[in-house]
Amino acid sequence: MEAAGQQRVVRAEDVAVMGITEVILHMPKIYGKYRQLVGSFKARRPNVAVLIDFPDVNFRLAKELKKLGIPVVWFVSPQLWAWKRSRLRWVQERVARMMVIFPFEESFYRARGVVAEFVGHPLAEVALPGGSREEYAARYGLDAVKPWVALLPGSRRKEVVANLGEMLEAAKELHRLAKPACEFLLPVASTLDKAWVEEQIGLKAGSPRVVAVDDSREAMFHARASIVASGTATVQAAIIGNPFVVVYRVSDMTFRVAKRLVRYPAEIPAQKDSAGHLPVGMVNLIAGCRVVPEFLQERFTGANLAAALSPLLADSPERAKMIADLAEVRAKLLLEVGLAGRKTAIQRVASAVEGLLQGSS
Repeated sequence: MEAAGQQRVVRAEDVAVMGITEVILHMPKIYGKYRQLVGSFKARRPNVAVLIDFPDVNFRLAKELKKLGIPVVWFVSPQLWAWKRSRLRWVQERVARMMVIFPFEESFYRARGVVAEFVGHPLAEVALPGGSREEYAARYGLDAVKPWVALLPGSRRKEVVANLGEMLEAAKELHRLAKPACEFLLPVASTLDKAWVEEQIGLKAGSPRVVAVDDSREAMFHARASIVASGTATVQAAIIGNPFVVVYRVSDMTFRVAKRLVRYPAEIPAQKDSAGHLPVGMVNLIAGCRVVPEFLQERFTGANLAAALSPLLADSPERAKMIADLAEVRAKLLLEVGLAGRKTAIQRVASAVEGLLQGSS
């Protein structure tokens, strides 16, 4: 938007603070920037506002915009279908168009009186990584003959600390079982320090060779299978078609609270597992059934992961079925682009904005 001529009143990087203590310390500055932004609405009276994700701030901005009679287009819905359903009335009151990236969200909102449109998932439109397996092996000193397993513990330090240990335990077991022995890829998110991540790998004595690499999509494209922490990476794995298992671990208190609060609507036919857990992996919510295994909390162990991954490394019926199921999930996320005038997800959002601009003029 800035490149297209829009002016940034407040820069996101100036208010990007994480952690309770840090937020409290920076609160005067953050609130000052918020008031500056609201002041710019009042002074300039834009014809339309585009809010993207970020519900804790954007719900408040939407309220101010509503007072000024400025229509709001919201792109990437907050997960109100999972919890905090009471906030739905804020969407009904304050949002003119809700542009969603998961297919079940459109019917969820429309059934509740919100003008919503499924625009497709932008990640589904991104071309698959290029380059051969041999080139990738040469770049990172890997053995192109051996199967590779990608380990994706998350993009924050806290997630790496919580998830990597059991992933490395699974790697040890798979290294022992698989013939030929596996090598392991650990994509390092841009939010993490690569040296610190490599240090965490080294802390786990007896682990097989784990290579820190630069790009998660590229790693999953070349890997035989993956272990993926619940989040956007599970959607990426589904789109790429890489067989995987989902893991998720938080504090026991947080999990107990979430288990009580999370309730899926009729638009998501989610079934509990044998431990009484609802699915958390987005790929399973999109499919409407469990197409990939999930290992949550106490079931997230190295032994369980190795047992689930072993058949996915072989040319097995389990592997073939998962690849077919993931292809169906990708098809649900991808509206045909470039055919009969169909548009990309971003173009669809732009069209909604243009429609509101024409109405306001």
